[in-house]
Amino acid sequence: MKNERQKRILQIIEEHEIATQEALIQKLAECGIDATQTTVSRDIRQLKLVKGPTGRGTYKYVAPAGTAAASAPAHNSALTDAVVRVTAAQNIVVIRTHSGMANAIAVCLDSLNISGIIGSVAGDDTILLVVGDALRAKEVENELVGIFEVK
Repeated sequence: MKNERQKRILQIIEEHEIATQEALIQKLAECGIDATQTTVSRDIRQLKLVKGPTGRGTYKYVAPAGTAAASAPAHNSALTDAVVRVTAAQNIVVIRTHSGMANAIAVCLDSLNISGIIGSVAGDDTILLVVGDALRAKEVENELVGIFEVK
């Protein structure tokens, strides 16, 4: 039951702009799945769903990269569009995002398990990735530029 419900949640957030747990509960009910707010909250946590911008100044639930719903950020997805710039500096890769999006992007990056990244720190609009050395940092920069399609 739990696996089916979580698969349905991923499908719902992919097909609809779901901004609240209440809206998600309602969509689940429309699919014949009864769930409490506590259950949906737990599912959101376990699925590592985050809120991303819709492009209209509102936010919706999105699945981070690496989940069953998305193995990498999709072109034109809310998270991909949130990345502004990726730059390597010595053994650090700096990722600039739109305001408020750094944590969501960092969660996605952590789930990608990119080789060579030792750790990450996210602020409001900046993520710092610590990489083993300058050469690998440049490789990570190139990889992320490809994933997020930025310059």
